[in-house]
Amino acid sequence: MDYRLALQNKFGLTNIPYKYNLSKQQLFHEAIAHDRGRIHIDGPDTDQKAYATKLGDKGPLVFLTDPTCTGRPVKDTFAVAWPEVESEIWWKDNLQQFDPDNYQGLLNRVVQHLNERGRHLYVQDVYAGSDPAYAVPYRFVGEYATHAMFAHNMFPKSVNGIDPSDDNRWTMLNVQSFHCEPDRDGSRSNRAAIIDFRNKICLVVGRADYCGLVKKTIFTVMNYLLPNLGYLSMHCSGNIGSDGDAAILFGLSGTGKTTLSADPNRQLIGDDETGWTDNGVSNLEDGCYAKLIDLDKQAEPIIAAALSMEGTLIENVPALPGKSYAEIDPQDLDLSDSSRTENTRFSYPLSCNPNVADGACGGHPQTIVLLTADAFGVLPPVSILEGDDVMYHFVQGFTARLAGTEVGLTEPEAAFSACFGAPFMAHRPSIYAKLLREKMAHSKARCILLNTGWSGGPAGEAPRISIRDTRALLDAALRGDLHGNGAGHETHDILGLRMPTSCPGVDASILNPRAIWQDTSRYDARATELRDMFRTNFDSNDFASYGIRATM
Repeated sequence: MDYRLALQNKFGLTNIPYKYNLSKQQLFHEAIAHDRGRIHIDGPDTDQKAYATKLGDKGPLVFLTDPTCTGRPVKDTFAVAWPEVESEIWWKDNLQQFDPDNYQGLLNRVVQHLNERGRHLYVQDVYAGSDPAYAVPYRFVGEYATHAMFAHNMFPKSVNGIDPSDDNRWTMLNVQSFHCEPDRDGSRSNRAAIIDFRNKICLVVGRADYCGLVKKTIFTVMNYLLPNLGYLSMHCSGNIGSDGDAAILFGLSGTGKTTLSADPNRQLIGDDETGWTDNGVSNLEDGCYAKLIDLDKQAEPIIAAALSMEGTLIENVPALPGKSYAEIDPQDLDLSDSSRTENTRFSYPLSCNPNVADGACGGHPQTIVLLTADAFGVLPPVSILEGDDVMYHFVQGFTARLAGTEVGLTEPEAAFSACFGAPFMAHRPSIYAKLLREKMAHSKARCILLNTGWSGGPAGEAPRISIRDTRALLDAALRGDLHGNGAGHETHDILGLRMPTSCPGVDASILNPRAIWQDTSRYDARATELRDMFRTNFDSNDFASYGIRATM
């Protein structure tokens, strides 16, 4: 069906001029010419939002979001509580119920607003998923060319062997110019991101122009769809070695999923969203969305090189003082500047990586890596996980927020996110844990907990574990050295974790974290505090009722 007729039938959109499936270069110029909105807290809704650098359309587009939406608006994220899905969804603070009657009224008002406005909309047809076993057509419809360009970067443009019909298609309607009224619309604020599982709609309205919504909203959808097919959807990166040995790396933002998966000696599957089917693992996307804050260009040369590439997208990195973006080479941008947000981002297609696996897919993983960045300085750099330990740490999904990232935050804060991506998990954690257990048993995969955080003391007092040591530990795990019969281990007295006593290329003295704290009694106290945080989180989420056994 023609896309215009499909949008009329689905939403009732009429009298709308569409700009359909433009090239990225066309979208680049459209964004600069037409994307307008607020970029300063007290600014107007008419400011330019997209900019070219000194490289023009041969380099990246720079996009500035509304200052109140520099990350996912988790408190404004909902799913429609239709009767047929209400009992299946894992309702929580970052995926709340939206009343069906309020939703239908809101959607009608949004469509009426667009029809009366009569402004052009961008339409970009892509796919969510690269494996025809689960991929679905995904249509972006929105007011900003930048978002259409982001969709072009981040998702496959064609997938053979799937049903392309409109009955199978998911559609995002992204309308920044419509501001919700909570009393009338049933929203929490002037914005909302709402998933309608019955009608295959993702509705984004109000001050919600963070590009990540275009990908994370459909990721939540895929996290609902795949388990219903018996497949595991995962918030993880993945790559493949020269012998065809696949690995997946779970982790929250800032733990190293993107950095560690981009290995010159291994082919990249993807850096963030992955599916595991009966055939193996595959990327749900066709691009990467990396954090830019404090980027170490020597440690991350692929991302650094892509900053100057055509068709990429830099989000919320300020211009240099006294200069316009047009005067700045993207390599000269101050990537440590967090004046707009700590969550500066960079979208680039997988093709920017010179070493991508064919079809962005691989076989069944032989190594599972659970990443954490422990700012308390307590966890070992690497721990061997087996059986119940894997499930325990998977549903806990621990990392730590750093002191100093917020005014008044002087101590690290524990952050637990079930399945290493709780906000995006549409089902309860037990669903994903059961699938992971089954698939690991089938593939006989080994597992490690890899700590990319601090050692010898908490953040601010001690150094972060070097990326050289982290990579050496990961490489050893990928080779199977840490699990082999000749590998020596010891058990942590407080945390119960199994730690290797040696690793090729790594000073053995760092492998037991207690040994490198100057004040071991202080270490024991902090380790006990962290252990108790794990226990409290486990009990408060009632993970035991899901069949998960406490191991710490």
